Amino acid sequence: MAPPQKKLLFGTAGVLSLACALGTAAALGTQLWVRGTILCSTGALLVNASGPELHKFIGHIQYGLFSGQRVRQCGLGGRPFHFSFFPDLLRIIPASIHVSVILFCSVLIVFALVGAGFFMLNAFGSPYETLHGPVGLYLWSFICCSCGCLIMILFSSEVKFHHLSEKIANFKERTFTFKTHSEQFANSFWTILVCSLVHFLNALLIRFAGFEFPFSKPKDSGTVTGAVDLMY
Repeated sequence: MAPPQKKLLFGTAGVLSLACALGTAAALGTQLWVRGTILCSTGALLVNASGPELHKFIGHIQYGLFSGQRVRQCGLGGRPFHFSFFPDLLRIIPASIHVSVILFCSVLIVFALVGAGFFMLNAFGSPYETLHGPVGLYLWSFICCSCGCLIMILFSSEVKFHHLSEKIANFKERTFTFKTHSEQFANSFWTILVCSLVHFLNALLIRFAGFEFPFSKPKDSGTVTGAVDLMY
């Protein structure tokens, strides 16, 4: 059986990994990845709007990885429009990047669940086989942290470099042209950042599990555990 400090640290890491898996799964299905405002530049130029009048031409947009909504305003009140990335926007978005973001989110969920299971097995079971010993735990944490970083990099490039919000705002528009007035990443995007940091923290917990803490019980002289502790 694992000593008390390993039970505490591995149990904590397992709970954190499980929370990250659930958080990523929740983030995957929301529309809270990007929020912003869009300006109807055509309408604003027609009436030469400025100052307070400009607010009549500023709409809102928010979207996630599968769907979203926009409210267009061209001086005549807001008109909401709901859209889906698949298949509605598939031809105007960088599809390969978008699908990669969804794929890495799925991988992050799977490996976070796998990592949570192995952390718990290390805490309350026999922790010294390779796949659910320290080598395996480092591997699961590294994969999850890497997937989280890739998700943020790819999605940021899709939004900032490929002007995703502007493409969505101008979807099926023939008369008016919209430009991004402001945009910011929303809760679901920052959830992925938190998950990446948590998996990095889990790697530190694995290392700390090899240290002796004051509340740990003395080991029996006949128990062979030195070689295993060196692995952490």
